[in-house]
Amino acid sequence: MQGRWRLFRHDAGRVAGPPALAYVVLYAAALAVGYWAMARFGAATIWLANGVATAALLQLHRRPALAVLGACAALDMLVNGMRAVPGFYLIANVVLNLGMAFAAAVLARRVCGAALDLRRPGRLARFALLAVLPATVTAGLATTALLALIGPSRSLAIWLFELQNYIAIEVLGLLLVTPILLLLARRHRFAGSARASNAEGVGLIALTLAVTGAVFWQNQTPLMFLVFLPMTLISLRLSPVWSAAALIGVAVLSGAATLMGHGPVHLTRLAELPGLESIPAMVRSLGVYNLFLLAMVITVLPISTVMTERRRLEACLRARTAAAQEARRVAEDAACARARFLAMMSHEMRTPLNGVAGFADLLANRSDLDAEAVRQARQIRESSDGLLMLVEDILDFARGEHAVSPEPLEIAAIVRDAMVPSRAAADARGLVLTIDDRLPARSRFNCDGRALRQTLHPLIANAVKFTTEGGVDVRLDRAGEGVVIRVSDTGCGIAPDHHAELFEAFSQADASTSRLHAGVGLGLALAARHVRRLGGRIEVESRPGEGSTFTLHLPLTRAADAATESPTSAQPAYADGADPAAGAGSDAPSRPPRVLVVDDHPVNREVARIMVRAFGCEVVEACDGQEAVDAAAAHELDLVLMDVRMPRMDGLEATRRIRALPDAHGAVPVVAMTADAMPEDVIRCLGAGMNAHLPKPVSQASLFAIVSRALAGDLPAASEVEAAA
Repeated sequence: MQGRWRLFRHDAGRVAGPPALAYVVLYAAALAVGYWAMARFGAATIWLANGVATAALLQLHRRPALAVLGACAALDMLVNGMRAVPGFYLIANVVLNLGMAFAAAVLARRVCGAALDLRRPGRLARFALLAVLPATVTAGLATTALLALIGPSRSLAIWLFELQNYIAIEVLGLLLVTPILLLLARRHRFAGSARASNAEGVGLIALTLAVTGAVFWQNQTPLMFLVFLPMTLISLRLSPVWSAAALIGVAVLSGAATLMGHGPVHLTRLAELPGLESIPAMVRSLGVYNLFLLAMVITVLPISTVMTERRRLEACLRARTAAAQEARRVAEDAACARARFLAMMSHEMRTPLNGVAGFADLLANRSDLDAEAVRQARQIRESSDGLLMLVEDILDFARGEHAVSPEPLEIAAIVRDAMVPSRAAADARGLVLTIDDRLPARSRFNCDGRALRQTLHPLIANAVKFTTEGGVDVRLDRAGEGVVIRVSDTGCGIAPDHHAELFEAFSQADASTSRLHAGVGLGLALAARHVRRLGGRIEVESRPGEGSTFTLHLPLTRAADAATESPTSAQPAYADGADPAAGAGSDAPSRPPRVLVVDDHPVNREVARIMVRAFGCEVVEACDGQEAVDAAAAHELDLVLMDVRMPRMDGLEATRRIRALPDAHGAVPVVAMTADAMPEDVIRCLGAGMNAHLPKPVSQASLFAIVSRALAGDLPAASEVEAAA
């Protein structure tokens, strides 16, 4: 027999429970008690021997189990021989007893599983109903049939009475002995499962035995129900092993008293049943006792197993809660470490790129260079933009999805910002970048500007990259309660069989070594992720040679319209002496605007100084936050371009101290010009009192735009920005 039909414990299994000799001794003791009761009182209240044999078959390996079975058979034959039982019945009785134990063991293994873990109420119920009861009923019917063949003639009523009595005492024996031996073999699993201490357990069992003795050694009042009270307390407070031990103690004590003619069982008024006149009253009363003991077993053991299972589950829950809390702490630490790593990598990569992109931008706009030198400078600038885009994509991909922060925005302004990095490449290819804005004039929508910008940026960049002639058009329109943005190009197009994999990370329509276009395949995957964050969806329509159209369906709610048209992206006047404040109003200062550039990196200060001077501004420089505070207190400044990570004092603390300066010195606009470009960095900068955030690397166009807005008074007030942050 294999699997769950296998009877004996597998040879490779760990030995548990008492040794084989102990089962033989227990079987001999059970036989002695049972046959002594039958010889002394003419009846037995319970038969424990077959329960011992069943437990031995379930617990031992094959060879010791068969040895125990043979020893039990020899003991049974010896005792029956001493009783002068006829030879045929002697052998039949042994076969029936051990056959019942064998059948119960096979069924128990089948219905309770190979583990035979009777701690759980369901398995205990299956053991009783599907293993013990069928085995005892079958053995009882076989014994009754055998006695009918070889025994004296009896009435049907007597046969039925003896059959139910046989089944009752065998069921009780199996339900008491087998579970307790199996539970004792696995007592290590109950360590810590009892709510009571060992001393309390001993006290409860002593109390139960005392109550049992007081109830069953008196003949005046039927008080059997009193035994349930301490037994219920035992089942609630102690483990099933203790409960089973208490049950056996109650069975021995109450059974002895009942057989001696004491106890409330004998106070029962027996019905006058025809055909049972020859059976002694005490023997007939044992049916009541068996019913009491059976009720005790099917009440106490299930309650005890239920409570033990509950305590086990509570312990598991506590352990898993502790493990989950620890895992959460580790995950939070890992998330913080990852966030710090990403922020550091972003800063360290943007810092050198600021010098590369900045000087390339300056060289590309110099009038004293020949056309080839200008072309090469622009190539450097395009390469740095491509590297920056790659860095941003990788860092953004590593960040994963995070919550959006919607605010009232003009969608067209976001589109213009997303077009800026691709405009130089489009001009170099002779392509036309256009915006077809069909949204209501001055309309604003609640949207996360960074998420939308990072969605449009790769779509526009890819459209420019894969288009050799014609142009790229971005169309904005309303659709129901949302906004639809279409990015269309006249490029090479995409085969339909590649559409499904376009938005997978590191996926490319042409991944061969001979492909014409560079890239790692993160842009569209990130665009799809940001669209999901915004609650929308993205679609693509494209065929080879017919261009491509990517459509964004965004469920953006309408916000209050802007009071005036938002300023368009200004183009810098690269000639020396240009005045960013020109046209800002009649209150423009007579002196040149004075801009404080704060940065600990000399290359970054030089790039910013050259760019700002090209706008016709006077430049004051500071190497750290302390120097910035001193300069803000000493000079009348129109703008502060503040780095964040600096020695002695960082830009955040420097901004707070500048805001604490009196009069106009503390109200000067402060713009974070920093390589700390993660969303949380922007929040920290605005929360410190800065008016805006300009991430590195800085282009001359983006710097001109922020300087123009600052000098024109178009930046939000520090108090408004800080409150929003």
